[in-house]
Parts: sequence; structure tokens; C-alpha cells
Amino acid sequence: MPGRAFFTRSASIASEIERCLRGATVSVDAALYRMNHPALAQALAGAMKRGVHVRIVLDRGKFQESDATRKLLLETGLPYRLSCGRKKRESKMHHKFAIVDHGILLTGSYNWTLESEEGNYENLVVLSEPALVEAYAREFETLWNESSRADSI
Repeated sequence: MPGRAFFTRSASIASEIERCLRGATVSVDAALYRMNHPALAQALAGAMKRGVHVRIVLDRGKFQESDATRKLLLETGLPYRLSCGRKKRESKMHHKFAIVDHGILLTGSYNWTLESEEGNYENLVVLSEPALVEAYAREFETLWNESSRADSI
């Protein structure tokens, strides 16, 4: 499969992400600048209940600003860590990607938020090229290992 592109102008990106998460059998690793979309959080929680290993890295600043994000994470019990950009607290962990089952990459401008789904022009690309998936997997592992738990902020 060469890849697929989705645009909020003409499709529900959340529906495509949910479809991918419902198909997950092994793992989901997601590095997300913002996340407050209840259906996407529930899809991740559903994957976790099926035994899928789920890990999320979120931007520390956006996490601290968003009551909705903190509430969703508390309600779903999703495992997450917080990160910053290269200049630490003065910069952002601005990624928006997820890796499903070590073989499917979801990336693009789309934040996992209601605002992105309902109001913004956003995009998502779904790829399965092994070299690309591996590059993003290495980036995720570095982020996860360098990030901190919320109770240590």
C-alpha cells in the first residue's frame, strides 16, 4: 500500500484514526501535541482493554493548559508521559503521529482534538513503508525515554 491521505475538508479524520485503532492487535505509540477528542481517547482505551500496549507522549504545556485532556486521561487510565521541545520548557513537543502494530504510521497536521475534527483544515497521511515507520518508532522511543510522568511535573 503506497499510502493514503485524508483531509478534514472532505472526510472525518477521527473516523479513520478510530478504524486504525480498532484494528490494532499489538501496540499503539502516539506522540501528540494536543489530545482532547473523547472518541479517540475511548478508542485508545478500547485497544488497551483488548490487550494492546498503548503509550502516549503529550506536550507538557498543552497538558497543563487543558482540563479536558487531563480529565480524559484520568477517566480512561491511558499511560502517558509529558515532553517539551529541544529548548525544554520554552519549546513544544509538536509532533502529531501514531504508530500502530509497528507497521502503520499515522501522521500529519491533525491534532487529536475536537477543534481539528470540527473546525480546522487538517490532514492525515497513513503510511506503511517500513523505513518510515522505523524512523518514527525511533523518534517515539527517544521521546518516551526522555519524557516524564505527569506526577513529576
